[in-house]
Amino acid sequence: MFKRSFRSNDRVEKVVKLKKSYRDPAKLSKLQKSFDQSPPVGATLASPIVTFTVGKEGRLFAAHEDVLSLSPFFAAACRGQFLEAQSKRIDLPDEEPEIFSCVLEYLYKGDYYPRLMHNKRRDSWELEDAVSTPNPENRGGRGNIEATSYISSVGEHLLKDTVIYCAAEKYGLEELKRLALRKQGLQSGIEVATILRSARYAYDNTPDTDSRLRAHYLALIIRCRKTFKRSGTMQTEMESGGKLFFDLFVALCNHVDDIVEIGNSKSSKTI
Repeated sequence: MFKRSFRSNDRVEKVVKLKKSYRDPAKLSKLQKSFDQSPPVGATLASPIVTFTVGKEGRLFAAHEDVLSLSPFFAAACRGQFLEAQSKRIDLPDEEPEIFSCVLEYLYKGDYYPRLMHNKRRDSWELEDAVSTPNPENRGGRGNIEATSYISSVGEHLLKDTVIYCAAEKYGLEELKRLALRKQGLQSGIEVATILRSARYAYDNTPDTDSRLRAHYLALIIRCRKTFKRSGTMQTEMESGGKLFFDLFVALCNHVDDIVEIGNSKSSKTI
Protein backbone atom coordinates (compact mmCIF):
# COMPACT_ATOMS: atom_id res chain seq x y z
CA MET A 1 0.00 0.00 0.00
CA PHE A 2 2.84 2.39 0.74
CA LYS A 3 5.20 1.30 -2.04
CA ARG A 4 6.77 4.03 -4.18
CA SER A 5 5.49 6.78 -1.90
CA PHE A 6 8.71 7.96 -0.32
CA ARG A 7 10.82 9.86 -2.86
CA SER A 8 11.43 13.49 -1.97
CA ASN A 9 14.06 16.21 -2.09
CA ASP A 10 13.16 17.49 1.37
CA ARG A 11 16.19 18.44 3.44
CA VAL A 12 16.74 17.49 7.07
CA GLU A 13 18.21 19.95 9.54
CA LYS A 14 18.24 19.98 13.35
CA VAL A 15 14.49 19.66 13.35
CA VAL A 16 12.27 17.88 10.87
CA LYS A 17 10.89 19.82 7.93
CA LEU A 18 7.49 19.25 6.36
CA LYS A 19 7.85 21.39 3.24
CA LYS A 20 5.74 21.05 0.10
CA SER A 21 4.43 23.28 -2.69
CA TYR A 22 1.52 22.75 -5.04
CA ARG A 23 1.98 23.55 -8.72
CA ASP A 24 -0.84 21.74 -10.53
CA PRO A 25 -2.67 24.66 -12.28
CA ALA A 26 -6.01 22.83 -12.42
CA LYS A 27 -5.92 21.96 -8.71
CA LEU A 28 -4.74 25.46 -7.77
CA SER A 29 -7.59 27.05 -9.67
CA LYS A 30 -10.18 24.74 -8.15
CA LEU A 31 -8.86 25.23 -4.63
CA GLN A 32 -8.63 29.01 -4.92
CA LYS A 33 -12.16 29.16 -6.32
CA SER A 34 -13.49 27.26 -3.33
CA PHE A 35 -11.84 29.76 -0.96
CA ASP A 36 -13.23 32.77 -2.80
CA GLN A 37 -16.82 31.58 -2.58
CA SER A 38 -19.13 32.95 0.06
CA PRO A 39 -21.00 30.67 2.45
CA PRO A 40 -24.17 29.06 1.02
CA VAL A 41 -26.62 31.88 0.35
CA GLY A 42 -30.36 32.35 0.51
CA ALA A 43 -32.08 30.05 2.98
CA THR A 44 -28.79 29.00 4.52
CA LEU A 45 -28.27 32.01 6.74
CA ALA A 46 -31.99 32.22 7.46
CA SER A 47 -32.19 28.65 8.71
CA PRO A 48 -32.60 27.81 12.42
CA ILE A 49 -29.66 28.28 14.76
CA VAL A 50 -28.17 25.22 16.44
CA THR A 51 -26.12 25.68 19.61
CA PHE A 52 -23.29 23.44 20.75
CA THR A 53 -21.72 22.82 24.12
CA VAL A 54 -18.18 21.68 23.38
CA GLY A 55 -15.46 20.17 25.55
CA LYS A 56 -15.26 19.47 29.26
CA GLU A 57 -15.84 23.14 30.08
CA GLY A 58 -18.95 23.29 27.88
CA ARG A 59 -17.93 26.17 25.62
CA LEU A 60 -20.84 27.48 23.58
CA PHE A 61 -20.93 27.69 19.78
CA ALA A 62 -23.74 28.46 17.35
CA ALA A 63 -24.23 27.73 13.66
CA HIS A 64 -26.98 27.72 11.04
CA GLU A 65 -28.64 24.37 10.47
CA ASP A 66 -28.25 24.56 6.68
CA VAL A 67 -24.52 25.16 7.01
CA LEU A 68 -24.17 22.25 9.40
CA SER A 69 -26.02 19.99 6.95
CA LEU A 70 -22.93 20.06 4.71
CA SER A 71 -21.59 17.50 7.19
CA PRO A 72 -23.36 14.09 7.17
CA PHE A 73 -22.67 13.79 10.90
CA PHE A 74 -24.34 17.09 11.76
CA ALA A 75 -27.13 16.55 9.24
CA ALA A 76 -28.03 13.34 11.08
CA ALA A 77 -27.72 15.09 14.45
CA CYS A 78 -30.03 17.88 13.34
CA ARG A 79 -32.62 15.31 12.26
CA GLY A 80 -32.95 14.29 15.86
CA GLN A 81 -30.75 11.51 17.21
CA PHE A 82 -28.48 13.83 19.25
CA LEU A 83 -30.61 16.98 19.12
CA GLU A 84 -32.81 18.21 21.94
CA ALA A 85 -36.02 18.89 20.06
CA GLN A 86 -36.98 22.24 21.55
CA SER A 87 -33.63 23.85 22.31
CA LYS A 88 -31.80 22.68 19.14
CA ARG A 89 -28.69 21.94 21.11
CA ILE A 90 -25.97 19.36 20.50
CA ASP A 91 -23.53 18.33 23.23
CA LEU A 92 -19.98 17.39 22.17
CA PRO A 93 -18.17 16.84 25.49
CA ASP A 94 -15.25 14.95 23.94
CA GLU A 95 -14.49 17.49 21.21
CA GLU A 96 -11.72 20.08 21.50
CA PRO A 97 -13.19 23.63 21.32
CA GLU A 98 -10.29 25.01 19.27
CA ILE A 99 -10.59 22.21 16.71
CA PHE A 100 -14.39 22.48 16.57
CA SER A 101 -14.04 26.21 15.96
CA CYS A 102 -11.85 25.45 12.93
CA VAL A 103 -14.44 22.99 11.60
CA LEU A 104 -17.19 25.63 11.85
CA GLU A 105 -14.93 28.22 10.22
CA TYR A 106 -14.34 25.81 7.34
CA LEU A 107 -18.08 25.13 6.91
CA TYR A 108 -18.76 28.87 6.61
CA LYS A 109 -15.67 30.06 4.71
CA GLY A 110 -14.13 27.03 2.99
CA ASP A 111 -10.93 27.38 5.05
CA TYR A 112 -9.72 27.86 8.61
CA TYR A 113 -6.97 29.96 10.17
CA PRO A 114 -4.22 30.11 9.12
CA ARG A 115 -5.66 30.18 5.62
CA LEU A 116 -3.95 28.67 2.61
CA MET A 117 -2.74 31.55 0.39
CA HIS A 118 -1.53 31.39 -3.20
CA ASN A 119 1.70 33.32 -3.81
CA LYS A 120 1.37 34.35 -7.46
CA ARG A 121 4.97 35.55 -7.68
CA ARG A 122 6.37 32.21 -6.58
CA ASP A 123 3.44 30.17 -7.95
CA SER A 124 3.23 28.26 -4.68
CA TRP A 125 0.96 27.86 -1.68
CA GLU A 126 1.77 29.43 1.67
CA LEU A 127 0.12 29.71 5.06
CA GLU A 128 -1.34 33.01 6.15
CA ASP A 129 0.95 34.90 8.56
CA ALA A 130 3.76 32.40 7.95
CA VAL A 131 6.95 33.06 9.91
CA SER A 132 10.56 32.38 8.92
CA THR A 133 11.78 30.98 12.24
CA PRO A 134 10.26 28.73 14.91
CA ASN A 135 8.52 30.33 17.86
CA PRO A 136 9.23 28.20 20.96
CA GLU A 137 6.58 29.97 23.04
CA ASN A 138 3.86 29.00 20.56
CA ARG A 139 5.36 25.56 19.85
CA GLY A 140 4.89 26.25 16.15
CA GLY A 141 7.17 25.48 13.25
CA ARG A 142 8.50 27.67 10.48
CA GLY A 143 5.24 27.31 8.59
CA ASN A 144 3.10 29.13 11.15
CA ILE A 145 2.86 29.79 14.86
CA GLU A 146 -0.43 27.87 14.80
CA ALA A 147 1.30 24.60 13.88
CA THR A 148 0.31 22.82 17.10
CA SER A 149 -2.62 22.78 19.47
CA TYR A 150 -2.95 21.49 23.03
CA ILE A 151 -5.25 18.46 23.02
CA SER A 152 -6.70 17.84 26.47
CA SER A 153 -7.59 14.20 25.78
CA VAL A 154 -3.90 13.51 25.10
CA GLY A 155 -2.48 16.05 27.53
CA GLU A 156 0.09 17.17 24.97
CA HIS A 157 0.56 19.45 21.97
CA LEU A 158 -0.18 17.79 18.62
CA LEU A 159 0.00 19.01 15.05
CA LYS A 160 -3.21 20.99 14.67
CA ASP A 161 -3.85 19.94 11.07
CA THR A 162 -3.65 16.27 12.05
CA VAL A 163 -6.35 16.73 14.70
CA ILE A 164 -8.50 18.68 12.23
CA TYR A 165 -8.04 15.91 9.66
CA CYS A 166 -9.29 13.36 12.21
CA ALA A 167 -12.25 15.60 13.10
CA ALA A 168 -13.07 15.90 9.39
CA GLU A 169 -13.02 12.11 9.16
CA LYS A 170 -15.52 11.93 12.02
CA TYR A 171 -17.80 14.57 10.50
CA GLY A 172 -17.63 13.23 6.93
CA LEU A 173 -15.89 16.28 5.42
CA GLU A 174 -13.60 14.92 2.71
CA GLU A 175 -12.56 18.33 1.35
CA LEU A 176 -11.55 19.45 4.83
CA LYS A 177 -9.39 16.33 5.15
CA ARG A 178 -7.59 17.19 1.91
CA LEU A 179 -7.15 20.80 3.02
CA ALA A 180 -5.72 19.82 6.41
CA LEU A 181 -3.27 17.42 4.80
CA ARG A 182 -2.07 20.11 2.39
CA LYS A 183 -1.58 22.59 5.19
CA GLN A 184 0.37 20.12 7.28
CA GLY A 185 2.71 19.64 4.33
CA LEU A 186 3.62 23.34 4.57
CA GLN A 187 4.66 23.22 8.21
CA SER A 188 8.30 22.83 9.18
CA GLY A 189 10.60 22.97 12.17
CA ILE A 190 8.49 20.47 14.11
CA GLU A 191 10.07 18.48 16.94
CA VAL A 192 10.38 14.72 16.54
CA ALA A 193 8.38 14.08 19.72
CA THR A 194 5.47 16.17 18.43
CA ILE A 195 5.50 14.35 15.10
CA LEU A 196 5.45 10.93 16.76
CA ARG A 197 2.66 11.89 19.16
CA SER A 198 0.66 13.23 16.23
CA ALA A 199 1.28 10.09 14.20
CA ARG A 200 -0.01 7.99 17.09
CA TYR A 201 -3.10 10.18 17.27
CA ALA A 202 -3.64 9.83 13.53
CA TYR A 203 -3.53 6.04 13.79
CA ASP A 204 -5.91 6.05 16.76
CA ASN A 205 -8.45 8.32 15.07
CA THR A 206 -8.56 7.20 11.43
CA PRO A 207 -9.80 3.89 10.00
CA ASP A 208 -7.42 1.42 8.36
CA THR A 209 -9.16 2.15 5.06
CA ASP A 210 -7.97 5.78 5.13
CA SER A 211 -4.22 5.64 4.50
CA ARG A 212 -3.52 9.21 3.34
CA LEU A 213 -2.58 10.78 6.66
CA ARG A 214 -0.84 7.62 7.84
CA ALA A 215 1.19 7.41 4.63
CA HIS A 216 2.17 11.07 5.12
CA TYR A 217 3.77 10.23 8.48
CA LEU A 218 5.46 7.07 7.20
CA ALA A 219 6.93 8.97 4.25
CA LEU A 220 8.11 11.76 6.54
CA ILE A 221 9.92 9.37 8.89
CA ILE A 222 11.60 7.60 5.97
CA ARG A 223 12.71 10.87 4.34
CA CYS A 224 14.09 12.14 7.64
CA ARG A 225 15.34 8.78 8.92
CA LYS A 226 18.74 10.14 9.98
CA THR A 227 17.07 12.57 12.36
CA PHE A 228 14.64 10.00 13.71
CA LYS A 229 17.40 7.40 14.10
CA ARG A 230 19.20 9.69 16.54
CA SER A 231 16.04 10.40 18.53
CA GLY A 232 15.61 8.87 21.95
CA THR A 233 11.89 9.55 21.64
CA MET A 234 11.77 7.46 18.47
CA GLN A 235 13.53 4.58 20.25
CA THR A 236 11.07 4.69 23.15
CA GLU A 237 8.08 4.83 20.81
CA MET A 238 9.32 1.89 18.74
CA GLU A 239 9.93 -0.20 21.84
CA SER A 240 6.32 0.33 22.88
CA GLY A 241 5.21 -0.92 19.46
CA GLY A 242 1.86 -0.57 17.71
CA LYS A 243 0.49 -0.68 14.17
CA LEU A 244 2.28 2.54 13.28
CA PHE A 245 5.67 0.90 13.58
CA PHE A 246 4.68 -2.30 11.80
CA ASP A 247 3.49 -0.15 8.89
CA LEU A 248 6.76 1.77 9.11
CA PHE A 249 8.74 -1.50 8.92
CA VAL A 250 6.75 -2.56 5.82
CA ALA A 251 7.21 0.87 4.25
CA LEU A 252 10.96 0.82 4.89
CA CYS A 253 11.20 -2.65 3.31
CA ASN A 254 9.32 -1.39 0.26
CA HIS A 255 11.60 1.64 0.11
CA VAL A 256 14.72 -0.56 0.15
CA ASP A 257 13.18 -2.82 -2.53
CA ASP A 258 12.60 0.24 -4.72
CA ILE A 259 16.24 1.27 -4.36
CA VAL A 260 17.44 -2.26 -5.17
CA GLU A 261 15.19 -2.40 -8.24
CA ILE A 262 16.56 0.92 -9.49
CA GLY A 263 20.13 -0.28 -8.93
CA ASN A 264 19.47 -3.55 -10.76
CA SER A 265 17.82 -1.72 -13.62
CA LYS A 266 20.81 0.59 -14.04
CA SER A 267 23.22 -2.36 -13.86
CA SER A 268 21.37 -4.26 -16.59
CA LYS A 269 21.57 -1.27 -18.91
CA THR A 270 25.34 -1.02 -18.56
CA ILE A 271 26.04 -4.69 -19.33
